[in-house]
Amino acid sequence: MEPIVPFEPVRAADIPAGPDWIHQIKWDGVRILAYYDGGPLRLFNRKKRERTAQYPELTSPSYCKASSFILDGEVIALAADGKPSFHEVMRRDGIRTLSRVPQAVQSVPIAYMVFDILYCDGEWTIDRPLSERQRLLEERLVPSRAVQPVASHPDGAALFDVIRSHGMEGIVSKKTDSAYATGGKDTRWVKVKNYGDVVAVIGGFRMEEGVVRAVLAGLYREGRLLFIGKVGTGKLSAADWRELTERLTAIETPVCPFAGRHEEFRGARWVKPLLTAKIRYSEWRLHEGRTMRQPSIQAFVDKPPEECVFE
Repeated sequence: MEPIVPFEPVRAADIPAGPDWIHQIKWDGVRILAYYDGGPLRLFNRKKRERTAQYPELTSPSYCKASSFILDGEVIALAADGKPSFHEVMRRDGIRTLSRVPQAVQSVPIAYMVFDILYCDGEWTIDRPLSERQRLLEERLVPSRAVQPVASHPDGAALFDVIRSHGMEGIVSKKTDSAYATGGKDTRWVKVKNYGDVVAVIGGFRMEEGVVRAVLAGLYREGRLLFIGKVGTGKLSAADWRELTERLTAIETPVCPFAGRHEEFRGARWVKPLLTAKIRYSEWRLHEGRTMRQPSIQAFVDKPPEECVFE
């Protein structure tokens, strides 16, 4: 089986209503597709990069009663408060030294939240309506501690109220008659976020007592890196900040990578724009030059810097 690029929801401000929509929790995790055709089960992310070794708990095909299948879902990990944490799941997904995996399995347990089945018993199901794929998934998926189906709800507004009260990421609303367009992205699936997030480029930093305490983030527009905010809080531990200090000082440069000037640049040190991070924010401050309000780093990711652009 060749990995595919999954169907993506588009962002929306309003929650669609009506009997032809279902609504699901948007888990703050890593999109993973599971492929099985009788040989070893393999896992790939949305960029078609293999992640089989990072999640050994998911490599047995026993959680789906089909002779062959492709499942779509998100791998999540929980923080100490019991809520899904992108920072925690990246401690697993970001492993590149595979000898660390057994220890990570113990320290960062994960769950695979499955929401679609794209291939089953030798046949593609992507042209069938979502309602039919959901019934097929319910019949074939075998839930366990590590694998769970994503529940669907008829009332999106009520679900969003629950999500907001728990400070979770948001919801995804899907038309029940929708087919699955591999590599597509359109309004048959929409996501409504409780807060904003963006993957941005790190272009500079500020130090205190020899340790990085804040980074300067930006997004590209027409080839120019535009400053979007100073980010000094988030999920990073003291050890994470020390590691980040080593990474940033290793790529330091005397040249500012940002276009234009900003008051936050005073006292900053610059780096080559090579690192990217997922940043959460409460809102955009358009009147202040498109900067973020209350930004916080969730985790560093491997998205290419040139793909970090203003939508």
